[in-house]
Amino acid sequence: MTAQPPDRILRLNTVLDRTGLSRATLYRKVAAGTFPRQIRIASRCMGWRESAIDEWLRNPMFYSVEDG
Repeated sequence: MTAQPPDRILRLNTVLDRTGLSRATLYRKVAAGTFPRQIRIASRCMGWRESAIDEWLRNPMFYSVEDG
């Protein structure tokens, strides 16, 4: 059985580079629920789970955030 590597946390500039989105478009998509939400790393620091970004990249047209 192969152990999965831990999920990395990506910062904003890395997410923008990987997705090709502008900062404004990314935050608009987060607000609309069509892009993964950020997670809090520290009191003034946010990031995204790499697995969530990879999932969005596989099918950006039909991605939606699931509540829960």
